[in-house]
Amino acid sequence: MTQLEAAQKGIITKEMEKAARFDRMNPEELRGKIAAGEAVLPCNINHKNILPMAVGKGLSTKVNANIGTSDAYPEIEKELEKLSVAVKAGAHSVMDLSTGGDIDLIRKKIIEASPVMIGTVPLYQVLVETQKRDQGMVEMTEDEIFAGIEKHCEDGADFITVHCGVTLEVIQELRARGRVMDIVSRGGSFITAWMLHHQKQNPLFEQFDRLLEIARKYDVTLSLGDGLRPGCLADATDSPQIMELIILGGLVKRAREAGVQVMVEGPGHVPLDQIEANMKLEKTLCHNAPFYVLGPLVTDIAPGYDHITSAIGGAIAASSGADFLCYVTPAEHLGLPTAEDVKEGVVAARIAAHAADLVKGVKGAWEWDLEMAKARKKLDWKKQIELAIDPEKALKMRKDKNEDNQECCTMCGKFCAYKLVSEYLGIEFTGC
Repeated sequence: MTQLEAAQKGIITKEMEKAARFDRMNPEELRGKIAAGEAVLPCNINHKNILPMAVGKGLSTKVNANIGTSDAYPEIEKELEKLSVAVKAGAHSVMDLSTGGDIDLIRKKIIEASPVMIGTVPLYQVLVETQKRDQGMVEMTEDEIFAGIEKHCEDGADFITVHCGVTLEVIQELRARGRVMDIVSRGGSFITAWMLHHQKQNPLFEQFDRLLEIARKYDVTLSLGDGLRPGCLADATDSPQIMELIILGGLVKRAREAGVQVMVEGPGHVPLDQIEANMKLEKTLCHNAPFYVLGPLVTDIAPGYDHITSAIGGAIAASSGADFLCYVTPAEHLGLPTAEDVKEGVVAARIAAHAADLVKGVKGAWEWDLEMAKARKKLDWKKQIELAIDPEKALKMRKDKNEDNQECCTMCGKFCAYKLVSEYLGIEFTGC
């Protein structure tokens, strides 16, 4: 029985209880959201050491970190380090996007070591294995695609990205309309190439029931990928993107009817004034399914700083209804991220998520900020550092910029506003 099936039968599972506790929510309320499909609880039956967390309406905005090897950097140790860094920095989920080295072993090691939910894109590995046989990517068979999906599910992946909405009709619309950057999704491009080579429909769409059977068997959440997501601002919110989203909305209903949990992935590169509309479109067209967005990035001109462009868009997206933010690192568009890039990306996305949670009324969000405000008024540096979203960086910066161990910060010194106002308002100043 999947988490969705249990919820629909009125059963509160132990995973629901743990996830509800994490979000300070009544378990019955969470069960209702899962039953309605407004929240998902990605929790593969074969991922044994997971701390269950739910994603969706009324819950804290969750953050995902992408890691994984490439052909140029296949070392598993580096990816396990990135996993550790991501979890320590507060990521609620990690996606293994490995395409180099022993992909099966890497995935198994990551799942085994991860206390948070793990996502994968099985199509990547199918492509790599096809090329290892000295065949082109388009030579992969439909059976190989589904066998690759089942392997990831059996190994314990909690959610998988599947590009089911990239159909021949959507590609026809893309050709007719035209784009600056065409298709930037790797999975979307692989499926497109396969369809055009074989002149056949997308097997993930055409054989969606086959996919549902596999997902239900292991209680894997389907993350319906946005193969037509915009790769630059000029392509945002165009007809191919929306056409794919409409198709995904139909698949959401079919997945729920089959007892399979499902969420939807979204853009991408989106200008500030279109973000809210994109969030509302997904919620309307996809029947309030949880929305998992990459960014969105609000400008195309900041390589090296795309964790910032993403955090700006992510805060607006989450405050407008997005439930799950996929981080973007400073290395986005430039190369494979390092462990430090991973930390920077996670922290930036968490700041965006928390900023949104403040206005969404998520339990505990306002209390956190209020505690920080009180600690600052008291110049309680120990408490401020404890409350910081990145305590390590806050502590280091405090030490580096306060060599004389001053009570106040070195910016204001004896002109500290807190101390001055406290004195003249007659309020006892306790300092640190």
